[in-house]
Amino acid sequence: MIFPKLLAAAALFAAAATTATAHHGWSWAEADQIELTGTIRSISFAPPHPTLEVEAEDGLWRVELGNPNQTQRSGFVEGEAEVGDTIRALGNRSMEPDEKRMKAVRITVGDKTYDIYPDRIQSN
Repeated sequence: MIFPKLLAAAALFAAAATTATAHHGWSWAEADQIELTGTIRSISFAPPHPTLEVEAEDGLWRVELGNPNQTQRSGFVEGEAEVGDTIRALGNRSMEPDEKRMKAVRITVGDKTYDIYPDRIQSN
């Protein structure tokens, strides 16, 4: 009687872990990095990822940063950027061609640069 319950709990845990990895991982993003420049339209520091909505020449992009602690360690905290600021983001674009979404590894606001994922920054 205990074994089926244990097996069900293990399956549920494995499913939850897979979902979390898929959401928080990089599997949805292209390997090559792009640079995106635009104007910040909204900023959210809420979990699971701080995000920016950025108006670029080709439309509105969702720019995801690291988890809140990681983003804070980069120095990018509330007040470092405001709606209307110009931003340059370096990161990995979604593999979905119609989706304007990227995971940023570095962002630059004004003359200040924030390395969100320093070990993932690709140099040319």
